[in-house]
Amino acid sequence: MKIIDTYIIKKFLGTFFYAISLLIMIVIIFDISENLDSFIKNEAPLKAIVIDYYVNFIPYFINLFIYLFTFISVIFFTSKLAGNTEIIAILSSGVSFRRLLYPYLLSAIFLAIFSFYLGNFLIPKTNKTRRIFKNSYMQKLTNDNERNMHLQIDPGTFVYVESYSSVLNEGKRFSLERFDNQYLTYKVIAEKIKYDTVTHVWWLKDYYERTFDSIRGHQLTIGEEMELTGINLNPLDLYKIKERFEEMNLLELNDYIESEKSKGSIAYKKYEIEKHKRIAGPVAIIILTFIGVALSSRKVRGGIGMHLGVGIALTFSYILLMQISTVFSTFGNLSPMIASWIPNIIYFFIGLYLLRVAPK
Repeated sequence: MKIIDTYIIKKFLGTFFYAISLLIMIVIIFDISENLDSFIKNEAPLKAIVIDYYVNFIPYFINLFIYLFTFISVIFFTSKLAGNTEIIAILSSGVSFRRLLYPYLLSAIFLAIFSFYLGNFLIPKTNKTRRIFKNSYMQKLTNDNERNMHLQIDPGTFVYVESYSSVLNEGKRFSLERFDNQYLTYKVIAEKIKYDTVTHVWWLKDYYERTFDSIRGHQLTIGEEMELTGINLNPLDLYKIKERFEEMNLLELNDYIESEKSKGSIAYKKYEIEKHKRIAGPVAIIILTFIGVALSSRKVRGGIGMHLGVGIALTFSYILLMQISTVFSTFGNLSPMIASWIPNIIYFFIGLYLLRVAPK
């Protein structure tokens, strides 16, 4: 590495962390003013507010806006370099434009790895504590209002529950049916189903159990209590937790998606979109970095203001495109992987064009 590489990397990363730190402080102040009533009303302890909520809020916020502030940071300090004719001096000294991109690439890769680690490993861990606080003192993240739930828990195995309470870990009006080539082979009906959180076993109360043989005869068993074994049913399948994927790391997301697909459920779509967004986001940092360099390396009459205006417009158009593609994937037939990568593909070609026409 040369002196100019160290100089650009320090400017890049220094501007980024300074800008994101200022914004975090501003956002925390606004968030406190917005949620102060909830904290007071629910008697949230000061230590929990600071440690459990706001300390764990910082990594989440950094990763949420990391590519936006990477782009703004690149444009801001590169425009200053161009305005002070430093880029002209660098290119005139024999350094090629391609070589000038080297320190930008190193910095962008560092931030991309940092973002990947935050989004896939650190934030899911900190979100567990933050969401427990949020559920206790701000807003309920669980929803037990679902009724008449029909689930496929395995190929050919179906479950029905009229209602379920996540507090009591029990449901009412339960039935389970198993089919083999469209023929019913097993059915059990119970007035109540309860989950034992210690032994992780389901128990049925007041049940009727029927087992069918190959000639369509059946055996009926009636009882007061029965342990239900060999069932691929999790209590979380019976009630909703708002944005539960926030607590899952990349490996847990993959396991959940595979589990939902094996059950024939379509609930995995949001989780698959989230998985691909966590991978596409860090790549976007590198793409937007090169777009920022190409836009701001030219000395123009509008200076930093002109570059920032164009840069912010491009960044928000990227965010808008990401939201549109996500909606089409969630509620339409667009593949979650394609939906997450469409903005990167489009802006990759925009970046190639801008690099091609950039002053060299």
